[in-house]
Amino acid sequence: MNTDHDQIISLLRQKINTILTMYENQKKANTDLGIINKDLTEKVELLENKLTNIEKRYETLKIAKSLSSVPVEGIHETKLQVNKIVREIDKCIALLNR
Repeated sequence: MNTDHDQIISLLRQKINTILTMYENQKKANTDLGIINKDLTEKVELLENKLTNIEKRYETLKIAKSLSSVPVEGIHETKLQVNKIVREIDKCIALLNR
């Protein structure tokens, strides 16, 4: 009967060791995934900033192009674009005043 208990205890120790090894492997994998997630988040933020910058440059280019050769029928669109920019500047000033 004592040998049965010894076998059960031995089997239990083996299973505990297996579980501990699996836990350590998962812990390392989780840490690695956390690092990858952080890197990807930083890349997304960088790309979002670049996109915003490019969109602003595009709007500026559209306005510059429309101002350089403004036909009579394009004056209304140009005024709308200038008004849009003024509103954006007002928002920025309001944010700075907070």
